[in-house]
Amino acid sequence: QVQLQESGPGLVKPSQTLSLTCTVSGDSISTNYYYWSWIRQPPGKGLEWMGAIAYSGTTYYTPSRKSRTSISRDTSKNQFTLQLSSVTPEDTAVYYCARAGSTWGPYDYWGQGTQVTVSS
Repeated sequence: QVQLQESGPGLVKPSQTLSLTCTVSGDSISTNYYYWSWIRQPPGKGLEWMGAIAYSGTTYYTPSRKSRTSISRDTSKNQFTLQLSSVTPEDTAVYYCARAGSTWGPYDYWGQGTQVTVSS
């Protein structure tokens, strides 16, 4: 069984960097042909794809947020990380990590999600 779990601070101040980690069990993030993705859902809005890191280490980002988005991984811990810099209250959302069969999905396994609030 594949399981993903998000972790990180639930409160981030404006202009700081949001950093979340997804811990994966049941699959290797660097061996099998999958894309390890970050998706968020702002209050009252739909799901928004943030980016992904492939099994090979190649990263993919939303063009409009590429300049402040970074996804990395630690294969020894089977973890991948989202960093979003210069955050504003508009970045407040529930953040999910998920496994995808290609760059844009479909997603077969999801973490439970973690609430991140940007506020001073």
